[in-house]
Amino acid sequence: MSTIDRVRAYLRQWDLDDKVLEFDVSSATVELAAQALGVEGALIAKSLTFLVDDRPVMIVAAGDAKIDNARFKAQFHTKAKMLSPEQCETLVGHAVGGVCPFALNEGVTVYLDGSLRRFETIYPACGSSNSAIPLSCEQLETISGGTWIDVCKGWREE
Repeated sequence: MSTIDRVRAYLRQWDLDDKVLEFDVSSATVELAAQALGVEGALIAKSLTFLVDDRPVMIVAAGDAKIDNARFKAQFHTKAKMLSPEQCETLVGHAVGGVCPFALNEGVTVYLDGSLRRFETIYPACGSSNSAIPLSCEQLETISGGTWIDVCKGWREE
């Protein structure tokens, strides 16, 4: 089963499998996803993966947000170390370009950054490099099982 099919099956429990959008063009980066959807990049919910205490951690953040190393260290008591593309696929279950907080491998902890809360609708990927789904923050929280944190910068006036 392809990763997008795994994500659709996962989303079916909330009757959202039919909301998955597939594009004829790549949506593998924030910029490409924003172009494919015709929205501003900030609305793209990007999934960033890290290794914390030898376990995979995913932080879903707004497309215009960047990890704040000091906030990350305060939250996780370690330096931010992103997974390599190979580690991401092996540990998380999705290839870079389609990483999303749905249908993950066991043991992945999901966090949702506060940078997303300013939007009514956000667009995370759905397991492939040409997919997305429109969700509210509440839907994202429910479906991902994520915990809200504040570890990003660059999206608000500091």
